[in-house]
Amino acid sequence: MYLSLSYILAAIKKLNNVHPFIGITFLSCKRNQLPVGKAIEYPMDQNNKSFMDEVQKIIPNSAWYYQPYKSNASIKKWVKEDYASSGLQSINTRSFQKCFIHENNSKIWGWDENYIYEISTKIIKGKKRIPLIDLAIWCFKFEEWDNSFTLDDIVQKFISVFQITEQEIESLFTTNISGYPNCSVFQDDVVEASLLASNLVEPPDAKPDEEGTLSFLALDNVGPSDHMEMNLASRLNIITGDNGLGKTFLMDCSWWALTGTWASNEARPKYSGKNSNIRFSIAGKMQHTKEVSISYDIQNLIWKRNEKQPTIPGLIVYACVDGSYAVWDPSKHYGVNKNYISVFSGSEVWNGLDGNIEGLIRDWVKWQNSPKKYPFNILTNVLSVLSPPDMGKLIPGEPIRIPEDTREIPTIIHPYGIVPITNSSAGIRRIVTLAYLIVWAWHEHKISSQFRNIKPDSRIVIMIDEIEAHLHPKWQRTILPALMEVQKVLSEELEIQFILSTHSPLVLASAESVFSQEIDKLFNMKLSSSSQNAILEEVDFIKYGQINAWLTSPIFNLRQARSEEAEMAIEEAKALQLTENVDYKSVFCTHKKLLNCLAENDIFWPRWIYFAEQHGVEI
Repeated sequence: MYLSLSYILAAIKKLNNVHPFIGITFLSCKRNQLPVGKAIEYPMDQNNKSFMDEVQKIIPNSAWYYQPYKSNASIKKWVKEDYASSGLQSINTRSFQKCFIHENNSKIWGWDENYIYEISTKIIKGKKRIPLIDLAIWCFKFEEWDNSFTLDDIVQKFISVFQITEQEIESLFTTNISGYPNCSVFQDDVVEASLLASNLVEPPDAKPDEEGTLSFLALDNVGPSDHMEMNLASRLNIITGDNGLGKTFLMDCSWWALTGTWASNEARPKYSGKNSNIRFSIAGKMQHTKEVSISYDIQNLIWKRNEKQPTIPGLIVYACVDGSYAVWDPSKHYGVNKNYISVFSGSEVWNGLDGNIEGLIRDWVKWQNSPKKYPFNILTNVLSVLSPPDMGKLIPGEPIRIPEDTREIPTIIHPYGIVPITNSSAGIRRIVTLAYLIVWAWHEHKISSQFRNIKPDSRIVIMIDEIEAHLHPKWQRTILPALMEVQKVLSEELEIQFILSTHSPLVLASAESVFSQEIDKLFNMKLSSSSQNAILEEVDFIKYGQINAWLTSPIFNLRQARSEEAEMAIEEAKALQLTENVDYKSVFCTHKKLLNCLAENDIFWPRWIYFAEQHGVEI
């Protein structure tokens, strides 16, 4: 067990009233057994820096130390790495000079006999004594604890480790443990230092976090809803629901939260007289950013987003429902290209756009003819993974020329022959386009990263609106697990966050084999019966098994896994069976409807036939 984030943050807040001399020099000297009444050779600055390295260096890649103690400005919450030998040394040798036996400009140090009194005159002065629990939580914030430990036990361990005497407790400290939040003291996992740092003031040398994903999105008075929010999973996020409730709108807002740009039409307030906000958080590889709230400026008709507000520092590919595609590549957001963004129509992805993308047709042939076959071999493997189950693997053939086109055209080898991709079906064109764009974006990102002498990302986001579009049911049943295998083809170290929308029960059924409650989530959009608002709910992912069971589940909410006419006829028949006085005409009319809608082997027939015959209908 580990101390919870809430308790650590509460302790940090309370330490704001504690002098840094107590939090650093005093504790360091006590733990290193600085003697009382005599002086020894003691590396004060070195020991203090070592103590700060252990307790206050909470961001490994920062040159600054977090300072939870009393200071005059927020920037002083972070101190430089030379603080022990500069600012703190001045405090030790001037403000608290009488506490020590010390020769100027020497390494000879010891506690004065009256050090407790001298400290108390400086920092207590009739005020409340310092709670040891605050210091203990801060110093032990990453320690592991037994399940039986209490706050009192933590205080006692602190007293033991730092050799706090009874006289020191009586004059300087208190063992009182009150004033903490009414929540769990412990949690299962250690609080990550990066997560702790993200809840504090950023250090002066803070840099944009690397390789981010979307962790939270909320819409207030935006689009079809008064309020809508979702906490996203780190790997797979599936959004489903009825038409017209805003799945595409939610995908577009997710893209905007991640990039600061709109891939299609800009979102607008639902009601012009109310405040409208889009709130979001981007989770980086090292830390979780704080929630950002962007308000809509009704006077200027814009979302008031400034340059300091975060955008995703990772690669993202978005396959829009209208056939267009958007790509965000952080490695290209620098210099004159700092506002670089690529939104391509389907035609531009295939045929190219000057200065932005060569296009599928040219790139495919160029990659295929290159001596190293790279990244053509990656494209070939991605196509193999995403192939439809009934037609075999999507294997590239040799490029060919076709009439009235000066280019060589890529081909696919099908069981019935070699087909130019320009003549492929809508389903194959969509998957081939998606495969190409993922490989192209990854390849371009690696090249741009090499130009800038930085490492390529190890985390990317792939968004697909209506993943089942143009796909046969057999393909719908395999596309999601196949897509999740793509990351292994691109790179073994690569992590992908998927944000997908779907109407297909086959897609959801296919997720049963890959869905993990720890890293995946399912969201359902529906119309609220009370407010007539679109609402978004995170729902438990349940394995329903057969597709019929998915259709009648709360996700799709069909009463019968049949046609609408068959459902209405069966409901009418059930109602008749519950009626006391049934006339022949009503039974006969319902029987004709059932004959028209139900298959001969439908499971409802045995129940109905006996009833109909009892009321004179000849079967």
